[in-house]
Amino acid sequence: MAPRAQARRRPAAGPKRRPAARRRPAARSGASRIKWDRVGRIALTLVLAAVLYSYLNPAIEFVKTYTTTTAAKAQLHEVQDENTRLHWRIQHTDDPIYRTGEARAQGMIAPGETPIVVNGL
Repeated sequence: MAPRAQARRRPAAGPKRRPAARRRPAARSGASRIKWDRVGRIALTLVLAAVLYSYLNPAIEFVKTYTTTTAAKAQLHEVQDENTRLHWRIQHTDDPIYRTGEARAQGMIAPGETPIVVNGL
């Protein structure tokens, strides 16, 4: 071996070197220490509460809209039924049988008939 390579080698049978122990900084008093894990949990809880609060108003509006829509649908069906009845009446007003029935319901009589009134029934 070259003389340089031998100079760089460690001695085979010597004590192993260990790194120096770390120095600890001066200890602070226990009352002034901040518990960051607790601060993090509190901050996370506050953020979660803020997110839930932001969803509260849209959820209330959704429920109000749903109930309003349900009531409006019921009213729509009632109005559609009435519309169907009125269309039926318009289509059958020209029918002579229908007109005769309506006239008799109002107390009218046909020409040539004799009105009879029965009291005490």
